[in-house]
Amino acid sequence: MDPFMVQEFQSNVTCSICCQYFLDPVTMECGHSFCRPCIYLSWEEGSSPHCCPECRQKSEKTNFKTNIRLQKLATAVRMDRMSQVPSSQGQVCGAHSDAAGVLGDLDKNLCCESSKANRHGHSHSQLQFAAEESREYVSLREEMIKAQYQKMHMLLHEEEELHLQRLHSEARELLQQLQDSESKMTQHIDCVKEKYKELVEMCHKPDMELLQNLKTELERAELIRRYRPQPVDPVLTSWSISGLRQMLNNFRVANGLEKNVASHYIILSEDLRYQIFGEHHDAPSQGPRAQSFVAWGAPTFRSGKHYFEVDISHSSNWILGLCCDSSIDDPSYIINTEVVFFLYSMKCGDGHILSTSSPLLHHYVERPVGLVGVFLDCEYGMVSFYDVSNSSLIHCFPPNSFSYPLKPFLCMDTQ
Repeated sequence: MDPFMVQEFQSNVTCSICCQYFLDPVTMECGHSFCRPCIYLSWEEGSSPHCCPECRQKSEKTNFKTNIRLQKLATAVRMDRMSQVPSSQGQVCGAHSDAAGVLGDLDKNLCCESSKANRHGHSHSQLQFAAEESREYVSLREEMIKAQYQKMHMLLHEEEELHLQRLHSEARELLQQLQDSESKMTQHIDCVKEKYKELVEMCHKPDMELLQNLKTELERAELIRRYRPQPVDPVLTSWSISGLRQMLNNFRVANGLEKNVASHYIILSEDLRYQIFGEHHDAPSQGPRAQSFVAWGAPTFRSGKHYFEVDISHSSNWILGLCCDSSIDDPSYIINTEVVFFLYSMKCGDGHILSTSSPLLHHYVERPVGLVGVFLDCEYGMVSFYDVSNSSLIHCFPPNSFSYPLKPFLCMDTQ
């Protein structure tokens, strides 16, 4: 056949995107054909609306049928090309060698020894075709996987930007609310001071005049008390992070907190610099205490990445985290918070205070009410806490150098 005609024929069975013979070819409305993975991959990387990569004509369809005739022609050309590759003697042929790397042990029946090939005149075209097709598919699959991860990175980056925008927006709104509350409080204080002066002056008036105006003044004082400004609760929204729990579950371990459990009382210092635990019969008669149980987890972490979850839904006051692996034979035990990574929840009036140790930091985010996740990365020296129900971050300690093994710790009041 005329070389020009051969070249022209081969170009008509070649995908203009991957520059290989068609694999699962599809034909668009405009008449141009592409490998199905190639066209979908190009649309993943591009923007809407979907267009033909060659003529840029818009495509209303996205679900194409395989062009059977074109697929057969491409397969025939591929097999013809493979049949022209000479095989070596005295060893496994080049096509079989390539196929072994691509196909592995998927189909050992396709492989043969050279002696058998020479003896029986065995044709290698079927194996060569399978190896070539597999190589092309692996290449396409690699590009598709890369594109998916790039898309995920892009989506997570967009989510990160939106998360930060919402955070700054909420922070500005809270600041404005606090400033307005401060202004109202100042006005209220001035009003109360003025009312106090009026009441003092009234005390020096004659009894009859005092009694005549008493009811009116008391009503005014009650109105001032009733309509005093309400404090602002500076709580930021905990936005969820896509795929967070699925990623953390790759490092899921048992926390072992059901072991080594004993009833203790607990004393907290006001600045949360230390805790003292002791048996109930040794509990002091006065001072801050709570009926609690304390549990040290069985596993000890020295290296690697580890994630576990703890249910704190049945307690208002709890301490959760990781502490140094130390002996606790003494019934009265002191933990120095400078060598621990703790998250605290303490009931305070009608609300709760959420804090972390080392250094003490109060958190103005929503308090978790169900499962709390703890993630330890020994390589980077990081400990993080997560609200599992919201799939959101509570706190992440800055990188630290662990010179000691850590184990899970939980203290929870049972009242």
